[in-house]
Amino acid sequence: MLKLLKNCSVYAPKYAGKKDILIMGERIHAVADDLSAWQAAPEIEVYDINGAAVCPGIVDTHVHITGGGGEQGPVSRTPEIRLSELTLNGVTTVVSPLGTDGISRSLENLLFKCRALEHYGLTCRIVTGNYRYPSPTLTGDVARDIALIGEMIGVKIAISDHRGSNVTWRELARLGTEVRVSSMLSGKKGYVIIHVGSGKDRLKPLFDAVENSELPPDTFLPTHCCRTAELISDAVKFNKMGGTADFTADTVESENGTAAAVYSALQQGADPARITMSSDACGSQPKFDADGNCTGITYTTPETLLCELRRLKELYNVPFETALAFFTENPARVAGFAGRKGVIRAGADADIMVLDGDYRVDRLFARGKLFVDGGAAVVKDYFEN
Repeated sequence: MLKLLKNCSVYAPKYAGKKDILIMGERIHAVADDLSAWQAAPEIEVYDINGAAVCPGIVDTHVHITGGGGEQGPVSRTPEIRLSELTLNGVTTVVSPLGTDGISRSLENLLFKCRALEHYGLTCRIVTGNYRYPSPTLTGDVARDIALIGEMIGVKIAISDHRGSNVTWRELARLGTEVRVSSMLSGKKGYVIIHVGSGKDRLKPLFDAVENSELPPDTFLPTHCCRTAELISDAVKFNKMGGTADFTADTVESENGTAAAVYSALQQGADPARITMSSDACGSQPKFDADGNCTGITYTTPETLLCELRRLKELYNVPFETALAFFTENPARVAGFAGRKGVIRAGADADIMVLDGDYRVDRLFARGKLFVDGGAAVVKDYFEN
């Protein structure tokens, strides 16, 4: 099926000017000043974008697609993500871990939910493990999970959090080595997602693992780096070592909002090419008192992503194309999709987001398939219908 998008203001994520985009099947076939000649092709669908901003679809590297939570007992388990929650907020590619709960939430369920999202037309990958160490797995071994299961691209672990296993730097380095070798064997760009809590050690276990091993920094992706000013400074240090730091797009856990945290990191000299922002959608956001008791809980949605994109641009004057890369090109590279996702260019997947003037999704294509039209979801999951 051919689709032609006319009169696009293309952010690829760098601004490319006014262009036409031709989609052929699941890929972008051409991006050029004028592709009007293709309008004569039989059965081609033509969309006049009327100069709106056309961006790559969002690559969200931290979504709890099967839900999370549980810190206040069974009633506090958060729900699974719905297909339209992702698409109405511009998400076309998802990476999903488990969270605190690796007991009532299983990797088997995570894998099947991943395959369901793929069935509808999104791109989804998962990671093994959860907060605990040794890591829960599907095959009995982290390396075997990554090497043998196509959708599995890494492992998750927690540091500096009372809900984690208090891993040492040696254990963290060992886990990184398992991921690195199994990813080489399976032709993937595997990595360790590190949940970073509010503990006093912050990124110290990660610094020790990198400095005392031969592992490159990009073996690891610390997330939730927006919690405190001290953690932001640690994230900047890791960024300058060659690693990527992920900031959670929310206004609950961070002291002044995530846009402010990212702006602070940029002011401290962080390389914007090694900053990503994810939603932590359907993951719990518990509140703990000084004694470690959970006093309240909520959860976030992918809606926070475009809210933070807008805040970066309008409140902190971060150039739109710089901020856009935090949600598109940068996380695509981290997840092993460099050149294929998070960009608009010939040969890339046709993951295309059209934004209106209020940073809302007007149209969304994922792998060439139309998911949102006129701000409404035109594809929903089985039970949404």
